[in-house]
Amino acid sequence: MSNLRLALAAFGAAMLVALPLRAMEVKAAVLRIDRVVGPPISRLDAPPADLGFAGAMLGNEDNRTTGAFTDTDYTLKTQAVASDKAAAALASLKAEGFGLITVIAEGDALKALSDRAGPDVLLLNAGARDETLRDADCRANVLHVSPSRSMLSDSVIQFLMWKKWPRILLIHGSHSEDQLLAENYRKSAAKFGATIVEEREFVDTGGARRTDTGHVMVQKQIPVFTQDAEDYDVTIAADEAGVFAPYLPYHSWEPRPVAGSAGLRPVSWHAAHEAWGATQFQRRFEKLAGRSMREEDYQTWLAMRVIGEAVTQSGKADPASVRAYALSPDFELAAFKGQKLTFRPWNGQLRQPVLLTDGRVTVSISPQDGYLHQHSPLDTLGIDAPETACHAFGG
Repeated sequence: MSNLRLALAAFGAAMLVALPLRAMEVKAAVLRIDRVVGPPISRLDAPPADLGFAGAMLGNEDNRTTGAFTDTDYTLKTQAVASDKAAAALASLKAEGFGLITVIAEGDALKALSDRAGPDVLLLNAGARDETLRDADCRANVLHVSPSRSMLSDSVIQFLMWKKWPRILLIHGSHSEDQLLAENYRKSAAKFGATIVEEREFVDTGGARRTDTGHVMVQKQIPVFTQDAEDYDVTIAADEAGVFAPYLPYHSWEPRPVAGSAGLRPVSWHAAHEAWGATQFQRRFEKLAGRSMREEDYQTWLAMRVIGEAVTQSGKADPASVRAYALSPDFELAAFKGQKLTFRPWNGQLRQPVLLTDGRVTVSISPQDGYLHQHSPLDTLGIDAPETACHAFGG
């Protein structure tokens, strides 16, 4: 009898080994809300059809590589819709069982989606830079992988102070997003001791920006527009609408460098970045997409990797568990920026260095040397814990 029992036990163990374990399925989606906007000043800036989607595909590939060792299957769905179809698209994704949704949208659209999504869905913001979404208007079901406006403006002002260029001529556009960006530059200047010696508004009067005579018009307008300014070291352009900033370099009345929306620009990612293994990362993306990686692609890649890392380390794939692990002290993500990225538990913002580029090379990376913080130098960029008005995260 004992031999029979041993034989049966061995047979049972063999059957258990032979039966495959049920793989954990992780369903992630990317929802891009497309606005109707005019053509960019440069045709080189025209967005590709797969903007954001290609980065998510690369991130999903990375997740699936890890998932092959942890018996985890990752599914990705991408969808681009007009703003009036956003609510229906979200409802459809929820009905299909997608609870982890990366959103590329403007702030108002993201806010509306977060209210409709409810507590059972986790949204990862890969587009909106609105400060209020990280502050008084924050949402518990949104994590931000895109840097905020204040993170970008702080990164520029830190560099200007490091260069000892504290006197700023601030030129902002007339659109609402330009005004919000200008306000962040004012706050950043006060935060780090720079001085805005004068402000000027460039009013968008419409008209063609990409005509045969456009450069002639600008070549005459910009010098006059910047004439007789108070003595300054650098021009900062706040032009999210993309109306005038690229025309400022080489056209201002005084020979001064330009930063902000043109010249030296703060970005989450740039195709010229090569340090910390970024070259190999860039090549992988270029092989996949047939083009260079843009900020939206990097941000959706980050969102996919946040999901993958949280699932791998926690062993759970539901939105609540992914959120909880991402906000925990155990979470960290390698992202080709020289240090591990983590989330701020008080508002759900991903801490990250900001690249400063002139369009050809990485000029510098903020935070700059000498800007210290009791917890992390990365918290010198953007809203710090003592300043937050976000209460959805317990802050």
